[in-house]
Amino acid sequence: MTTINAYKMDGLGNDFIIIDRRENSINLSKEKIIKLGSRTNIGFDQIIFIEKKKDNSYPITIFNSDGGEVSACGNGSRCVAYLLGKNLNTKEIKIKTNNRILNAKIIGNFDVELEMGKPLFGFDEIPLSKTINPGNIELNINGKTFNDGFCVNVGNPHIVFFVKNCFEYDLNILGPKIENHELFPEKTNVTFAQVDNKNNITINVWERGAGLTKACGTAACATAVAAFVNKLTDNDVNIKFKEGILKIKYDENNNIFYDWTCF
Repeated sequence: MTTINAYKMDGLGNDFIIIDRRENSINLSKEKIIKLGSRTNIGFDQIIFIEKKKDNSYPITIFNSDGGEVSACGNGSRCVAYLLGKNLNTKEIKIKTNNRILNAKIIGNFDVELEMGKPLFGFDEIPLSKTINPGNIELNINGKTFNDGFCVNVGNPHIVFFVKNCFEYDLNILGPKIENHELFPEKTNVTFAQVDNKNNITINVWERGAGLTKACGTAACATAVAAFVNKLTDNDVNIKFKEGILKIKYDENNNIFYDWTCF
């Protein structure tokens, strides 16, 4: 049996297996990823492979626990940056996903700031299956209408609903229905968010391909952008999960930054 050296890491309960294959070729089948990702086995939300350095950045390949490859994982990217920073004795790391470059900076013992880049708002960039306003989505799920959904791509597709109490909604039921709705040809991440005040938002997240999750970095970014665009909050907000807070800033150049502790 082949031994694989891997790291199990966590960001606010959002957990990952990270495998460094800069020097050794390690491949896992979809079936093996699903088996390892099960909560009756090792269990994780995503498994991430660090690839050989290319053009001054480190490519990563990301799979959800359902075995599907995805383009973004914010919390996981911060964990990768932390590992590479310690390994290479540097404070700044460039990480390459399959659709953007992420600039990461280690700013404390375990604290990593990640520049996620610019959000995409076009219906074809998210993507949506038809030409409609991504900022005003209406979905009918199980006979109930959900209004004012805000869709955005922050490396992966998201829909955000602002509600009075985000935990009144059972995402074990609603999450997969919305994730797999015909409007989303690449499926979508689903967030129900409640604005506590101009600088604080509490959210409940169903993650595409991983299910109900304790935290999701890209969902935090998408929610912060959606709240600011809709004039619900300032551009510098705390996104609250059950196990902690992600600090998100959407700057004047439309770039998204966020940080918190990896361990």
